[in-house]
Amino acid sequence: MSDTDGRRWHDMGGQDAGPVCADDHDFALWEKRVDALMVLCGAKGFFTVDGLRRALEDMGEDAFDKMSYYERWIAAINQNLIESGAYSLAELGTRMEEIAARGPTYAEAQERKHG
Repeated sequence: MSDTDGRRWHDMGGQDAGPVCADDHDFALWEKRVDALMVLCGAKGFFTVDGLRRALEDMGEDAFDKMSYYERWIAAINQNLIESGAYSLAELGTRMEEIAARGPTYAEAQERKHG
């Protein structure tokens, strides 16, 4: 975006985006879960729409170029949950390591759990 028109990279309103393909609007399960997580966490008071918007806008232009819509949303949700004290970066790291150790698929995780 031009820095002379007063817009930032995330402000795409009113710009020609071309035709919208109606065939490509089925959401992956993880995207549906991100949406549900956002609704649940907002309802529980962990963050507001304004907090999410701030986290999204603070990501910078590179995130808008490289990350998908739902990748940006989960990053913003995570940032807000950390800021609200729902969990710490250390707790998140530990949990991610535990989950990674299960294996790359659900079947492998179940086999390790019950094997």
